[in-house]
Amino acid sequence: MNASTPPVIQSELTEHELQMSLDPDLMPRHVAIIMDGNGRWASSRGLPRIAGHREGLAALREVINFFDELQIPLLTIYAFSQENWNRPRSEISLLMTLLEQFLQKERQTFHDRKMRFLPIGRLHALPASTRALVHEVAEETVHFTDRILTVALSYGGRSEILDAVNEILDDCHHGKVSSPITESQFEQYLATADLPDPDLLIRTSGEARISNFLLWQIAYTELHFTKVLWPDFRRREVLLALLDYQKRERRFGRVSQAVSPQRGL
Repeated sequence: MNASTPPVIQSELTEHELQMSLDPDLMPRHVAIIMDGNGRWASSRGLPRIAGHREGLAALREVINFFDELQIPLLTIYAFSQENWNRPRSEISLLMTLLEQFLQKERQTFHDRKMRFLPIGRLHALPASTRALVHEVAEETVHFTDRILTVALSYGGRSEILDAVNEILDDCHHGKVSSPITESQFEQYLATADLPDPDLLIRTSGEARISNFLLWQIAYTELHFTKVLWPDFRRREVLLALLDYQKRERRFGRVSQAVSPQRGL
């Protein structure tokens, strides 16, 4: 390309061209997503909020399918926060119904793809029928290790850390562990003990905050914020997020040098 040739603008590229631009050696292994904007998507179209949640599930299915195609094995989604319990009871009831419908529809897909469904959060707060189904699907797929869909339900990052601290104190009292506790020991008390930290965190809808999600785990995670509302977040938006990630140099506190985006691999 000479000096007079204008640079290629990603927004002008086709989805295929964007995908061909990806470097397979720089793909993240673990992506976390804060799925935000369902309500605003519905309101902008004069629809009830539940319509936004239904379309958000359609977006989630497409993203899961695309991650499988891209061979990104670990996806963690923020589905329902502890603060979400403050929403109207009617909306919460509909959300739980949608969650149950999603699990019933996708449970065979989990088996076909050898994908583990891993729920995290204070699951005891879920309605009885939802909680039972969540545990059933989790137990059915617990033996799958190559692909993992982690779903945060009734989840808060501070609560997760607090629960871990209280469990450590209890184990110390019973002589199962002794102080001082190392980082690696502490991580074994988190809900994500079996997972590497996310390489990339995506938040949709234009909000640029973490909202109490994976506070310990995202210490060195690359952050990508997009104005696209979650129901509109499809394959193209995934590609743009991945290309943005591949521009980053992940130093983990070290001096500037070539560092693998998959720490520890």
